[in-house]
Amino acid sequence: MSSNFNIGEDVLEALKKAVHTEESPTGREILEQIIENDRIARSEQVPMCQDTGFAVILLEIGQDVHIQGDLREAVNEGVRQGYKEGYLRKSILGDPIKRVNTKDNTPAVIHAELVPGDKVTVRFAAKGGGSENMSRIKMMPPSAGVEGVKKFVVETVAEAGSNPCPPILVGVGIGGTFEQCALLAKKALFRKVGDRNPDPYYADLERELLTLANKTGVGPQGLGGSTTALDVFVLTYPCHIASFPAAVNIQCHAARHEERIL
Repeated sequence: MSSNFNIGEDVLEALKKAVHTEESPTGREILEQIIENDRIARSEQVPMCQDTGFAVILLEIGQDVHIQGDLREAVNEGVRQGYKEGYLRKSILGDPIKRVNTKDNTPAVIHAELVPGDKVTVRFAAKGGGSENMSRIKMMPPSAGVEGVKKFVVETVAEAGSNPCPPILVGVGIGGTFEQCALLAKKALFRKVGDRNPDPYYADLERELLTLANKTGVGPQGLGGSTTALDVFVLTYPCHIASFPAAVNIQCHAARHEERIL
């Protein structure tokens, strides 16, 4: 669970760059405080945020891999041990209405898919509640087009305001079905800052959405400025002729994720 202690170099570099481009003096001061907070977390190996997140796991399982035992329980045991040994806050409730804490941060949210090969890729993200709460999905008419997507993304970022602790990272899913679209937006957040969509059209859309998000003026911690988002990532999937779903999954500046290949 070291991602709760060690900010990714891509995010750290983006924060440092933003200090020099941020137009608001207050915004610059906030960015410098975030960078100092991340430095202390790394040097003292303590969480960079008190919300140490919901464990989200993406598994890519090679079709030639044979797994003995209960894979889901193995993943949850890993989460259980990691959050205990790291003295990380346990934030998961066993029932959404009864609201009783499981006291070990399980169960994780696990998404698994079969891929070619004989390896298992494990991607982990600690997803905080504040940013997750600001995420949205919208089932638009096909006539909404790309302009509808832009409007939806920008409105979602602006309405989120200070709640997701900006500067944020924005995952955008376009296409698929209701649930697939939301998963696309979540998967998009596993990319590193600056990693563009391989399709030039969507790479350009990511750049435009980042510019539009920063023009909202929300700024660092919602106190105004030109650095509302550090990056925007877009993932797409084929969809039905009558559908045009779009989803936005927001991540705070503590973009905590790791990857291991087994």
